[in-house]
Amino acid sequence: MNKNFDLNRLVRPNVLQMKPYSSARDEYKTDGRKMTFLDANENPFENGVNRYPDPQQGKVKQVLASQKGVLEAQILLGNGSDEVLDLIFRAFCRPQVDNVITLPPTYGMYKVLAGLNEIEDREVVLKQNFQPDVDSILEKVDERTKIIFLCSPNNPTGNSFLEASVEKILKNFNGLVVIDEAYIDFSAERSWLERLEEFPNLVITQTLSKAYGMAGIRLGICYASEEIIAVLNKIKPPYNVNELTQQRALERLSKPEEVNMEVQLILTEREQLAANLSKMAFVKKIFPSDANFILARVENAGKKYEQLIEAGVVVRNRSNQQLCENTLRFTVGTPAENQELLKKIKGT
Repeated sequence: MNKNFDLNRLVRPNVLQMKPYSSARDEYKTDGRKMTFLDANENPFENGVNRYPDPQQGKVKQVLASQKGVLEAQILLGNGSDEVLDLIFRAFCRPQVDNVITLPPTYGMYKVLAGLNEIEDREVVLKQNFQPDVDSILEKVDERTKIIFLCSPNNPTGNSFLEASVEKILKNFNGLVVIDEAYIDFSAERSWLERLEEFPNLVITQTLSKAYGMAGIRLGICYASEEIIAVLNKIKPPYNVNELTQQRALERLSKPEEVNMEVQLILTEREQLAANLSKMAFVKKIFPSDANFILARVENAGKKYEQLIEAGVVVRNRSNQQLCENTLRFTVGTPAENQELLKKIKGT
């Protein structure tokens, strides 16, 4: 528990004083009766999407709350995790005044969003074992440091951060600690969602894009205290998650066994792919992965990347990232796709 955490001190003063926009669908909440809706200036001719979507995505939140063991008031949904992350920046960081801390190599949107919002990004490079340098992180903190971003399991390295390291940051930093768990479903480590109630400064982001196979619908999820979620709700666009996204999310969330089956297959394929890649002469090191991808250090990553493109296989060259010189990132595909990758590698 961080007893020195003061949320009101973190929120931008203008946001603290704001009242959220109240849409037509916020002001009238259906009780299930059939009603004639003449309140939102919508086209009245039914086609399935002529009405505005639920601005609070109540049905989706109800399912997530039940599955994750949290309250609906502890959930914010966004147009992908990128919108959620942007809302966090805009609610808490004053342009040209405040700063955040990120830990490269990591997800590139943190830096992009810092630049977009005119926020200083204080980078603390991960240690050689891809773990956070906790002491250096805390040394970077000053009175204007609002957020520390931790991606765990991390992209592009694939590893999870040690629980003790994350806990030390949570206990010793009085700002927000945002843990990006986009890949948590592929990890043997437990989600920090299980400890959400312990830390008032903990914010967790997840997504339906990876394990749930819903990258195309763009649905990001934020879990935090009711107080933090209330701040973010003040500034989110009223209809940021469209009706089709909500419908498809509900369909997928109703099939947890199917999702789990796909995750288990990906995990099996991940281990087999790692084992096969490690036998390749051009592969120097396979890094341990808690995600649905494998990072490998190779000979001449640029050349191998181009050879695979010519062979019809697209992987990711991560060599421009710190600590990731001459690395390729292989997303785990279907069994057939993984066999095709190995076949094409042998032919290059």
